[in-house]
Amino acid sequence: MRAALQKILPDDKIDILLSISKVLSIQANEYFVHEGEVPKKIAFIHTGLFRYVYIHEKGYEYTKSLITKHQFICSYSAMIAQTPSHFYIEALEDAELLVVPYQKWIDLVKNDLFWTQLLLGFVEKGFITKEKRERDLLLLSAEKRYLNFLKEFPDIDQRIPQTIIASYLGIQPESLSRIRKKLFS
Repeated sequence: MRAALQKILPDDKIDILLSISKVLSIQANEYFVHEGEVPKKIAFIHTGLFRYVYIHEKGYEYTKSLITKHQFICSYSAMIAQTPSHFYIEALEDAELLVVPYQKWIDLVKNDLFWTQLLLGFVEKGFITKEKRERDLLLLSAEKRYLNFLKEFPDIDQRIPQTIIASYLGIQPESLSRIRKKLFS
């Protein structure tokens, strides 16, 4: 865990983060956050893969984001507003997380500019990612979105079901099958 954190934090900050957090193992298909839950935790992904997913009352799934190792996960807007999350955070693979209670995270941010700057960096990265995703969904063809997906997530295509990839791309699984057949035959 320490080696992964060293990519984003200095050693003294790693010690602080480890002192207020706990390691959590989560199995594939389990949820870190449930829709309707008021989230009270943030986590660093040491290993594994997650998705933010909306599940319609009729069972339709809409994958909002895919989050890979060495990134943070949380339902941040719900957490800061202390309102129920509108989406689930689902483990797509067995995973190991470093979980920080939200109040302890807030105490860090309030008391040390380093954590405020780190948070700002993650919020900015999230905003850039969200804006790109919206632009791609509005302006690009399904084929181009799939090609961009393969570039952005080069190792994920064979790790998760095609239905999840189709959901992420905003298309039906049958459409993804046609695109894959066209591109790879």
